[in-house]
Amino acid sequence: MYIVLAILIFGILIAIHELGHFVAAKKLGVKVNEFAIGMGPKLWSKKKGETVYAIRLLPIGGACVMEGEDEDNPDPRSFNAQKRWKRVIILAAGAFMNFMFGLVIVLILYMGVKNITGTTLDGFLPGFPGEGENGLMAGDTIIAVDGARIWYKSDFALFMSMPDAEDGIVDLVIRRDGQKLRLDNFPLAPREYEGYAEKMYGLQFLRIEPTFGARLNYSTYTAFNFARLVKVGLVQLFSGDAQLKDLSGPVGIVTAINEAGNNPNIPSFADRLANVFYLGAFIAVNLAVMNLLPIPALDGGRIFGIVVTFIIEKITKKRVNPKYEGYIHAGGLALLMLLMVVVMVNDVLRIV
Repeated sequence: MYIVLAILIFGILIAIHELGHFVAAKKLGVKVNEFAIGMGPKLWSKKKGETVYAIRLLPIGGACVMEGEDEDNPDPRSFNAQKRWKRVIILAAGAFMNFMFGLVIVLILYMGVKNITGTTLDGFLPGFPGEGENGLMAGDTIIAVDGARIWYKSDFALFMSMPDAEDGIVDLVIRRDGQKLRLDNFPLAPREYEGYAEKMYGLQFLRIEPTFGARLNYSTYTAFNFARLVKVGLVQLFSGDAQLKDLSGPVGIVTAINEAGNNPNIPSFADRLANVFYLGAFIAVNLAVMNLLPIPALDGGRIFGIVVTFIIEKITKKRVNPKYEGYIHAGGLALLMLLMVVVMVNDVLRIV
């Protein structure tokens, strides 16, 4: 059931992404030739006005095909005939819709949350070695770990688990009596405390009253934090802390959603379902951010191309033929497809 649900979530994310492009294009007067959900052979299609609406066999893609996307076209309603700001809005609309979809899911999931914990210290477990004026004190608010801004206890746990903090030495920024203080090379590692089976950091954080405003802030921050984690992942990938084999594609994501839904440690069906939709929100925001990266064939690459051609045309006083940008995006698409194959093989091998 959860595999089916995962595929359905994929289809919804793609549909919403393409719907963003479609609505923006229609509102800005661009001719849309086809709006399709899925890839491969058509299962259903219908032409309404100037646009063909279609559902295709494979729920792993989609398309909003606009007139004259990668070529000169005399039609004044073609994509490349539009002003640059219109093209940027149309291209960014898909990612915007994905982000908003993820945000809405988180808002729904968190409207009933009762446990919100901030980063203000309420106290310490007995025997915590770092307490004192030159260390941490009750009432301090931890606002950064190794340069990463944090707002909630979950942030603290996340960035304390990063490779830079594995040696138990971290750089903290705290707020004490309204003043910011730095605690560089501060020893903070999980250790055994009496009465606790697992190793703990020894910090106790104040809970935040779960008012409507607090829940709204927590939900909104969570969605933006999903976006920040994309940057963290990319930094780890380029620094070598993560490898290509750690990437997941559609197969790996479906597997992760299935595992989240079948987690034996979560007995409640409602909680397992919430787990699945939480992961769906995370994927939606990730899709939004990744799609805006300046990589050829992605929307971010096309926006980057608009900026670059604008600069070239200002310098040379000559118009750049859109077909050259089309060649770049075609090459980028080929490389992305190759990467998808490699990632899919990794996903299958991981499952096996």
